Amino acid sequence: MGVQLGDIVPRKEIEFIELSGKKVAIDAYNTLYQFLSIIRDRMTGEPLRDSKGRITSHLSGLLYRTSNLIGAGIKPVFVFDGEPPKFKRKTLKAREKLKERAREKWKDALKKGEKAITYAQAAAQLTDEMVENSKKLLSYMGIPWVQALSEGEIQCAHMCKKQDVYASASQDFDSLLVGSPRLVRNLSITGRRKLPRKEVYIEVKPEMFELKEVLSKLGITQKQLILVGILVGTDYNPDGVKGIGPKKALDLIKQHKTLNEILENIGWQFEVSAEDILNFFLKPPVTDKYELEWKDPNSDGIVEFMVEEHNFSKERVEKVIEKLQTATKEKQVSLKGWLEK
Repeated sequence: MGVQLGDIVPRKEIEFIELSGKKVAIDAYNTLYQFLSIIRDRMTGEPLRDSKGRITSHLSGLLYRTSNLIGAGIKPVFVFDGEPPKFKRKTLKAREKLKERAREKWKDALKKGEKAITYAQAAAQLTDEMVENSKKLLSYMGIPWVQALSEGEIQCAHMCKKQDVYASASQDFDSLLVGSPRLVRNLSITGRRKLPRKEVYIEVKPEMFELKEVLSKLGITQKQLILVGILVGTDYNPDGVKGIGPKKALDLIKQHKTLNEILENIGWQFEVSAEDILNFFLKPPVTDKYELEWKDPNSDGIVEFMVEEHNFSKERVEKVIEKLQTATKEKQVSLKGWLEK
């Protein structure tokens, strides 16, 4: 879910061309869940599957949509979640119960012949096998991936702060809370999209959020931004403090200088302490043990994995390979020209 700050933070729509030549750290779990949610039958909610019944929606999104980023000159690196903080366990258990309920409603809707896509999306589950297969496909594509110690978006922010990448990419705003200079949303879901529960379609474009601009417009510090997030609700205290939205949270942190003062004026009713959440965002577990190297695609590996093992269209897969190879050649020609100057 992540912290919801969309109502108060400044943003601007951007085009892919503005990220051309830039390295972008992508929150892998967040992105894979998007693929699992979106790439489904619009009526039954069934995801893509191979001949053995294994779900492949995430692989489809990873192959085709990531190749579009590569084709646009973007250099993606995917960052995978590690061990969540202990105080997130209750949230994860609650999420699993919601998914179980959604699975039951999905089955019921299918039996009745009703539209089941909404329940199916809510029931989406990312398994360890899916994660490992995603890493395998990325390696075949020549795209680097990083294993985070804890939350993926927080590792993305760390890499951005170190200037190893230009921006973090996620649908959540957590990267801003931990100080990512830039956050890009909608990177992997651009295009025409249907609004939930409505027969209305909108054009989705990437959005850029710059931390300096966010803090300047809101008139607060980095620490105060974290406090706003805690009041609104994070993955560690979902739904936030009752009756407090982003605007009210912003007013509260401007009125009261410390966390204790804020807590004295609200009803904190979560098992995890606000101080523990604050300290996690201030000093999250991150790693510097990673290498960012974009390699030539392994054509045979991609075909064997996607076509022979998971039954994807050979023609479509070969077109993706061609796109990846073209992008690699263009990069090599560009580098050669720069070296010869």
